[in-house]
Amino acid sequence: MLPEKPSRHPRPTGCWLPLPSVGGVTKWEAPITADVHHKARPASDVLVWGNCAQILTASRLPSLRCRTHSCRQRPEVEGSMAKRVAIIGGGSSGLCAIKACLEESLEPICFERSGDIGGLWRFEEHPEEGRASIYRSVIINTSKEMMCFSDFPIPEDFPNYMHNSKIMEYFRMYAQHFDLLRHIRFRTSVCRVSKCPDFATTGQWEVVTESEGKQEAAVFDAVLVCTGHHTEAHLPLSAFPGINNFKGHYIHSRDYKDARDSTDKRVVVIGIGNSGADLAVEISQTAKQVFLSTRRGAWIFNRVGDQGYPIDTVITTRTNAFLKKLLSQSMVSNFAEKQLNARFNHSLYGLKPKHRVLDQHPTINDDLPNRIISGRVLVKPNIQEFTETSAIFEDGTREDIDAVVFATGYSFSFPFLEGCVKVVENQISLYKFMFPPDLEKPTLAFIGLIQPLGAIMPISELQCRWATRIFKGLNKLPPRHCMEADIKQKREAMAKQYVKSQRHTIQVDYIPYMDELACQVGVKPDLLTLFLTDPKLALEVAFGPCTPYQYRLRGPGKWAGAREAILTQRQRIIKPLQTRLVEEHPSAPAMPLFFKLVGAVAILAIGFAYL
Repeated sequence: MLPEKPSRHPRPTGCWLPLPSVGGVTKWEAPITADVHHKARPASDVLVWGNCAQILTASRLPSLRCRTHSCRQRPEVEGSMAKRVAIIGGGSSGLCAIKACLEESLEPICFERSGDIGGLWRFEEHPEEGRASIYRSVIINTSKEMMCFSDFPIPEDFPNYMHNSKIMEYFRMYAQHFDLLRHIRFRTSVCRVSKCPDFATTGQWEVVTESEGKQEAAVFDAVLVCTGHHTEAHLPLSAFPGINNFKGHYIHSRDYKDARDSTDKRVVVIGIGNSGADLAVEISQTAKQVFLSTRRGAWIFNRVGDQGYPIDTVITTRTNAFLKKLLSQSMVSNFAEKQLNARFNHSLYGLKPKHRVLDQHPTINDDLPNRIISGRVLVKPNIQEFTETSAIFEDGTREDIDAVVFATGYSFSFPFLEGCVKVVENQISLYKFMFPPDLEKPTLAFIGLIQPLGAIMPISELQCRWATRIFKGLNKLPPRHCMEADIKQKREAMAKQYVKSQRHTIQVDYIPYMDELACQVGVKPDLLTLFLTDPKLALEVAFGPCTPYQYRLRGPGKWAGAREAILTQRQRIIKPLQTRLVEEHPSAPAMPLFFKLVGAVAILAIGFAYL
């Protein structure tokens, strides 16, 4: 028998029992199976959410059904009515939205139009209407320590860059651990979200949903839109004269699943974003020839950084963020471009763009230079026009082709929100990319509607933590004119930095944006205090990768395991690589601890406000 966990509150019988460590969580927090769940559940209406027992009341009980547990309960704080929050979408953002609601004693009901969680990252053989779609081989380009949820580390044996099936495995672990599935209504579409007649005083919304052909209306105190921005394919056929006369086959990258249909064909891929580069590489394995057509070119980053560490753990540090602010953008671009050209000369490979490296969302691909140097992929300029059997490029060259893949990105819209928000050319006016500034009550928020220079999951999670505190009244939004000024400032800064493109309308930098949200919630790491009280942790926070755990060190939602997670993050990076033991000879550290401390204090003295 396991010993009782020390606690100020007795541990009630319920859904959570002490079990051995699971996926980086403590033995006290591990979930039990569905069968044991029902055997352990008491006859009374006591249920444990996370580590807190909450009394459930039967009033306003929604018809909630979970495919795993078939439970019909609703968490409420004793003596009060929990605010009901409608969550639209059961992908990664939807899952952390449910959890954030539960942490603030709100009542979440998540509507997912498909039959499973995962959103973008769940592979299906055939694209589903209204849902993002990926190809079979997709591997994420953000590493596990940078993309995990802030209080649930990805298991140490998982690879640093995960295949979509591993990402789904992690999501299922997360959903099971925090008992989230019971709050999801699967195969339920949201048809309409509209203000209630008394919205100006109550902030409530009427949400109309449809399931199995039947519509149902319900009133909610708040709405979180977690549908993402990869559902509507942007297919600009009008920009390619002659495409309607082309006798070959063309698709958008959303409809691509694998390279079998490209065997022995001559294929042109249009677009050199992450999808375009990935597909050009994959299709070149089976095709007779692949042409990669690009209007502007691109700077190509590698997943593997210095000394074999994931590139995002090397780049995304607080020290680098400070230096980026301290130096001019031109100086930072010069340094980055020199590093990228050291791997391979972008001009020599026909990839160098006219814009600087910081002016465009990065393209991450390890294999593209290898496919170019072997002749399997030929880089070409933009297509001027199509004929029945060929493509004519802007440099006057002509190539016979059999198929075209448009990797031209996505558009987004919210047809279910009746007149509440307006999207024009992929631009939407949202305070901090979340809140419409013109609502009488701040009870509508968009989660994950961003294109970050970094992982999106931790950003969505922190957005949810802030939004739920706004809904509960623990935090307030500034006046409308202040929000509109902030929106304008961000839009102007984006237009100044990035080349004009559909993908650059919702662009954010990871650390600055996370810190901005963290200041709102009250969870931004206090480096000065850390250096005075815990210098070992402070060094890793300042110089190491800015992992999501940093936003659980203090303030609302503080997690007791955050310090340990930060100090052991490098071990989890190394663990999956060590599948063969190699004898190492000890060597002196490159920088003694004393000098690291002195350097850290110097940096803090110069730019503490920026960190």
